[in-house]
Amino acid sequence: MAPVKRIKTVAQGQALELGNNVEEFLHHLAMPACLLLEGHDNTRTRAMVTLLHGNEPSGVIALHRWLASGQRPLVNVVCIIAAVTAALASPVFSHRMLPRARDLNRCFGLPVDDAQGELAQEILAVLRAHRPESIIDVHNTSGSGPAFGVCTFAHPQHEALASLFTQRLIVADLGLGALMEISEPRCPAVTIEVGGRLDDAAHALAYEGLCRYFKQDDVLQLPAGDWGMELLHNPVRLELKEHVTLTYAEQPQADYDLTLRADIEHLNFGTVHADTLLGWAQTAAAVDVFTAIDAGGRCAVSRLVRIEQGRVYAAQSLRLFMITTNPDIAHTDCLLYAVADDGAEIR
Repeated sequence: MAPVKRIKTVAQGQALELGNNVEEFLHHLAMPACLLLEGHDNTRTRAMVTLLHGNEPSGVIALHRWLASGQRPLVNVVCIIAAVTAALASPVFSHRMLPRARDLNRCFGLPVDDAQGELAQEILAVLRAHRPESIIDVHNTSGSGPAFGVCTFAHPQHEALASLFTQRLIVADLGLGALMEISEPRCPAVTIEVGGRLDDAAHALAYEGLCRYFKQDDVLQLPAGDWGMELLHNPVRLELKEHVTLTYAEQPQADYDLTLRADIEHLNFGTVHADTLLGWAQTAAAVDVFTAIDAGGRCAVSRLVRIEQGRVYAAQSLRLFMITTNPDIAHTDCLLYAVADDGAEIR
């Protein structure tokens, strides 16, 4: 029996019903899709992947805007729009993935034993078939905050790709099964987090960066001079222990094990000092609430947070980012990432 085809291919020469907005566009696609855009130079190809998470619309909004403009890219571009079904589940753009489905951006490694894993493998097969010179994977952050890029190892090509969107790049090889982990010198890949999924500024940045990626001749070289890329190395993930209950509020909630500040996402990328209140906990031991493992495999909870008289504080001066205010994401993924306040790995 032939394998189920999970991605449909839409060539530029085919009639493509864009619709009046991105939601109508996705309804027309109806399933994961690969759009092939012909460039002025058809000897080279780049790749753009977006909507790996159904609640992160900026990338597909930017792509729809590009298609509607009638522009032609400088080189061929293969565009993969992944979690179309999850994005269209009511209410639209609210589901990271469908119920009981694995996070698609954790499926680009083993195992490949479910529909999400099979879709990830088909995405990889499409990319391998087109042999792109680079890959960008466009996301939104789960909360509001500034844009940043993520790559798995330090390399000037990663900095150059990220610089099309932002001047901040996180270097982290966490082995989560993310798409960017396929990066190699022949085809560098970066994740671009353009900002909050509800922020108009994030949609605008996604489009501006996409235009640069589609139109510039060389996207793998940094501009001449001191570009000032800020590098943050080997962040630690702060996660909830299983069965810990969480809410967000302006004061402690007695029915929850952990209450984080309602405005905690405002701490994204700023320096958080040891006297900065993060929230409240019903226990005195941080290791009863949180888990965190550093790059050396050691428990890092005590270097990230401390609890004093029911209040949760940073354990030292830190830079926090990707802070979520979505309890579902906090439980299934993580609360936040942290590095030392100078951007270095936490010691």
